[in-house]
Amino acid sequence: MKHLIAPSVLSADFANLQRDIEMINRSEADWFHIDIMDGVFVPNISFGFPVLKAIHKHATKPLDVHLMIVDPDRYLHDFKSAGAENITVHIEACTHLHRTLSAIRDLGCRAGVAVNPHTSVSQLEDVIEDLDIVCLMSVNPGFGGQKYIERTYKKIKDLRAMAAGRNENLLIEIDGGVSNENALKLIEAGADVLVAGNAVFSAADPVLEIASLKGIR
Repeated sequence: MKHLIAPSVLSADFANLQRDIEMINRSEADWFHIDIMDGVFVPNISFGFPVLKAIHKHATKPLDVHLMIVDPDRYLHDFKSAGAENITVHIEACTHLHRTLSAIRDLGCRAGVAVNPHTSVSQLEDVIEDLDIVCLMSVNPGFGGQKYIERTYKKIKDLRAMAAGRNENLLIEIDGGVSNENALKLIEAGADVLVAGNAVFSAADPVLEIASLKGIR
């Protein structure tokens, strides 16, 4: 499968959000990656349902919603109603992860789990068949523009080995510090989806930057 590119809306210009949404629409991007932060699970607050609904109104590509929040189960239906096609929760925030994943799939969404840099992918051993997406955090969650954590390459390979023969359709997503400098190595390690925020929105030509990331082989 050709790798997917998911620009992170967290790095967009919020004063010109519709402009940036339309830019992603006309680009070669595959998904909109949307980080929902509550100021509790991570030390930052991003946006909630009104902004998500506004993005959904104008977006022509799937919304990949990443919940960096405590007790995500309370809001799964609301995020689906607001336009999410993928819902990713953090393993560190879910007491009953299998139940949460089942609830996401029952809503008709792809079910994803995000894993913080300090968390071993071995903790996914018992739910690997129940996952559509694993989002490996390659920076500490909460803020954009951080330096990529090199150990992520090994985690990708370990996760791909775990999924072999058990979940061949699993999408491994990398979130944090992704750029043209490491994209090829990430793909070679086994990544399927690259989340790019700063690399896209700080570029002189974001559409060209997305095309460059998409064209890497």
